[in-house]
Amino acid sequence: MSGAGQIKSGWTGSNWPLLALPWLLLLAFGFVAAGLRFRLIESTAIADLCGSGQYSPWCNTRQLLILGFQHHAYDVSVYGVAALIAAALALWSKQIWIAWLAAVLGVFALQLYCFEPGALALLIGCLRLLRLQTLSHTPPGEQHRQREQQIQSQP
Repeated sequence: MSGAGQIKSGWTGSNWPLLALPWLLLLAFGFVAAGLRFRLIESTAIADLCGSGQYSPWCNTRQLLILGFQHHAYDVSVYGVAALIAAALALWSKQIWIAWLAAVLGVFALQLYCFEPGALALLIGCLRLLRLQTLSHTPPGEQHRQREQQIQSQP
């Protein structure tokens, strides 16, 4: 097919693994954040172990994570502030990795009890990442030009 019937997409051919990598890494970091929340922070076994005075390498990590969401300003935890800063940088910058970082920090903040800033940063990061990926795989002349349109004469 040629002309108006042919639509070139950045997701076809050999480009799709490179384009899918940030999304798969975002999903992996989401699972890591959920694991930290449910296996380390909310686990009664780890809480009992750390509360009994026995030393475990996970106790320090657990304590740092808990301090991160307990210390907040204006009801926004440290994780929410980091996510919002990354989201603001993602809006200002045209770097794909900054948009990805905003999405990852948003997921992390969502999992660690900072819902509103985390959701906003996740939304901004994902939308910005998608937009930057689209722009990076579209030729410069095609960004704002409409597709070739066939105008047929009236019968």
